[in-house]
Amino acid sequence: MGISSPTPLRVSISARFVTTISRSISKDPEPWLSTTITGKHGSNRTTRLSIIARLGSCPLPIPISLHPRRPLSHPPLRTLFQPRSPRFRPPLFTIASMTSSASSDPKTVRVVIKGRVQGVFYRDWTVGNATELGLKGWVRNRRDGAVEALFSGDPAKVDEMSQRCRRGPPSAVVTGLEVFPCDDDPGSGFERKPTV
Repeated sequence: MGISSPTPLRVSISARFVTTISRSISKDPEPWLSTTITGKHGSNRTTRLSIIARLGSCPLPIPISLHPRRPLSHPPLRTLFQPRSPRFRPPLFTIASMTSSASSDPKTVRVVIKGRVQGVFYRDWTVGNATELGLKGWVRNRRDGAVEALFSGDPAKVDEMSQRCRRGPPSAVVTGLEVFPCDDDPGSGFERKPTV
């Protein structure tokens, strides 16, 4: 069996390698291509590539181009640091206004506190805590022995005040707490109302 002499097909020059491809067709059952890669520093590497199909019907030469370790393309630095167009920037003022409008919707609840809550300065304690949290509304005693209050303001602070009412002042003993959504006018501040 004879092997034909290698026929150079194509020389491809990249940034790091000079690749020379030569084809040697053997007459054995599995033809192959011989590829020699010449590196940057003159080192050679020969690879034999198997040909699946017979090349009898293919005209010579066959152009094949290999580019090993082709460097990745990087965008130029000026495009990386180029400022974005205003239409792609998030509208911060819109987000801030939406957040403030969502948090500015006041929550108003009516709370009924039961237990030993009269004669223990529960109303004074409620006025002090509600004022500290910046809530509007009122507090009053009821003739059935309970304390009733209306809290209006920031939802998180209204919830905080409701939790504080479960404990109350040191002398109070709270046995029950009921919270009802309410749409009554809370007024302009927090006040203590007379017993009803």
